[in-house]
Amino acid sequence: MRKPAIIIFLFGLCLVFGKTVYAEGKIDVFVSIVPQKYFVEKIGGALVNISVMVKPGANPATYEPKPRQMVALSRTNIYFAIGVPFENVWLKKISAANPKMLVVHTEKGIEKKSMKSDKPQGIKDPHIWLSPTLVKIQARNILNALVAIDQANKSVYEAGYKQFIIEIENLDAELKGIFAGKRKGMEFIVFHPSWGYFAGEYGLKQIPVEIEGKNPKPSDLQRLIKHAKKLGVKVVFIQPQFSAASASVIVQAIGGQIAFADPLALNWPDNLRQVAAKFKAALR
Repeated sequence: MRKPAIIIFLFGLCLVFGKTVYAEGKIDVFVSIVPQKYFVEKIGGALVNISVMVKPGANPATYEPKPRQMVALSRTNIYFAIGVPFENVWLKKISAANPKMLVVHTEKGIEKKSMKSDKPQGIKDPHIWLSPTLVKIQARNILNALVAIDQANKSVYEAGYKQFIIEIENLDAELKGIFAGKRKGMEFIVFHPSWGYFAGEYGLKQIPVEIEGKNPKPSDLQRLIKHAKKLGVKVVFIQPQFSAASASVIVQAIGGQIAFADPLALNWPDNLRQVAAKFKAALR
């Protein structure tokens, strides 16, 4: 029996012999990635008990749920999906195994862009949580789901949502201030193309090392090195979830350095502020 089949079998047993209960009167929810925990906490506050599927350091593109997570899912009331790649394989299996769980696509209403600007019909960019404007749409979907399952606390959720929207708008204004005075279209180099929505929102352009999630060919690397030298770029941004091997080749060739820009940090607003400051310093 293959590993996914074993996990689903264990999940089924949990549903047969287990019971759906709230932890200390809270709504049990699962989110796919760490930043979503911040969003749900802001809206649900003390009324929600949140578990994260893809733990810090893990890759949302290739993740497989652990058996203990499947056990927890059997008692979960809401699963907040966001459109990251591992969901393509697992969401249907999870939904089928726990039909009582509400699966919410927080990306609903968002038109995703291609990860490659010259291929509009190419692989769509899932990194919608890195755009404050798009997070407002996700927040509305989270609010609607919490209210649907817990009408008695509607006013609490609505108050949390309103405060979160204010926080997002203040953050957006702050980030615009960071890049004020910078020429539109200034470029920064990243290994994995996580920051396309962020770049588009603040008039920047990300130059990825990876091509639609694939490691670059030697010819692609040489072309990128030539472009970086022409611009005078001295920093290549990587994230902790990916190997830095290809980025190291570029850094050595341009006499630059590697810097971290983690798209999956828990403290979402502070992380965007810190990354924005790093990008500003590296822009060319």
